[in-house]
Amino acid sequence: MKRTKVRIQIQNPDISSDGSVLMLSDAIAKKWKIPLHTTLHLRFGASKQEVKIMPVSQTGTLRISRTLAAAWGLSQGDQLCLQYKSGTRTIQIGPLIGVMVSRVHPSSPDKLFGANTAFCRELSDACKLYGAVVFFCTPDDLHGQSDTVQGWRYAGGEKWEKLNLPIPNVLYNRLTSRKLEKRPNVQHFINQVKTRHNTIMFNEKYLDKTEVFDALRKESGLHLYLPESYLLRNFQMLKSMCAKHKTVFLKPVTGSLGKGIIRIRKQPDGSYICHFTNLSGARKQSFSSLTGVFAAVSGKVKKHRYQIQQGLDLLTAGGRPIDFRALVQRGETGQWAITSIVARIAGNHHFVSNLARGGSLSTVKEALARSGSAAASGGLPKLRRAAVQIAKGIEAQVPGHFAELGIDLAIDIHGRVWLIEVNSKPSKEDNTPLAADNKIRPSVKKLVQYARHSASF
Repeated sequence: MKRTKVRIQIQNPDISSDGSVLMLSDAIAKKWKIPLHTTLHLRFGASKQEVKIMPVSQTGTLRISRTLAAAWGLSQGDQLCLQYKSGTRTIQIGPLIGVMVSRVHPSSPDKLFGANTAFCRELSDACKLYGAVVFFCTPDDLHGQSDTVQGWRYAGGEKWEKLNLPIPNVLYNRLTSRKLEKRPNVQHFINQVKTRHNTIMFNEKYLDKTEVFDALRKESGLHLYLPESYLLRNFQMLKSMCAKHKTVFLKPVTGSLGKGIIRIRKQPDGSYICHFTNLSGARKQSFSSLTGVFAAVSGKVKKHRYQIQQGLDLLTAGGRPIDFRALVQRGETGQWAITSIVARIAGNHHFVSNLARGGSLSTVKEALARSGSAAASGGLPKLRRAAVQIAKGIEAQVPGHFAELGIDLAIDIHGRVWLIEVNSKPSKEDNTPLAADNKIRPSVKKLVQYARHSASF
């Protein structure tokens, strides 16, 4: 993709108060064969302005009026990609990226986005690097009929500015609550920007466990990664799964962070031991029969949908189960690729590895070595291959547009890779590892590269 970066300069005093005269580097005008002194269209996000171009000798600059800068939320020194489309006589600058976040805390400017503040700053820095502008908006800022949206832009240090901005080229969904995601104004806004303004939206919804496993079963090449798994509907289904498998797990279909998971293990004497997750570990309870187990869990199952899943004999480190989180993203070519894989080792008295439940992070190599098992041999390439195949399976079989997925995998004592779950909102909180020396992480760079690719900049 041919692209040029320009630095925005705000003209003071205004040459044209209505923003209709632009001063563009003569070299850029010649490179893109942009006609001078004639009416063209300037486009930023979904907003458009009729303009005439006057050349200036200053390299790599685009001077715009203070009026236009204020209307579009642009700042002095913004660097943007520029391209000219002769067929429509349109100069495009951008891309403009909008990120939907759950909430802001205006009374805490140093933590405006709570635990996601550092990520938002890092994404803003990555946009400067790649010639894009990013803003952050909450559900309260979204109104379907408007051609503009209010959002927060990073102004350096600990300062954020709330501005009016055009509808973006790309909308990235970082809402961390299904309830917020389903709000009528949010759904109306999403529908309007996609249909009226052709906004590209990615990671537009949460995935639930049943949807993922049902979808991936349609891909024959993925069957080897899928533990037996169904939506729990009745006692007969529990009985059938417990007859096939020594251990089964019950998992809330819409759960996260290991909340609400129940492990059921059949004992040699025919009794059952259940472990129920809680913040301090797991509560253990014994039952003489499966009917007793079902009676104990039926209240939860009536209140929330649960997935019943085959238990696996996983590799362990010091007796604690190990699993792996692969971050799979689309980058500048739009193709799925592994950005990172980390190992997670369950905490003491826990059987899930989530960090919120006392789990710890490790490199894959170190965790596999700590398992002391021959089954760990060749584990990393197998994990990498599985993660990319599963991401492609999600793309093929699940409605929606996704650009990053957190794919949780495990390796059993025979060396076989299994899928645990797929997360369309991998964590960006400040307790996740940030790069040293304030460098921008590859995962953040890839988000901007893909946004630029998908918006054709």
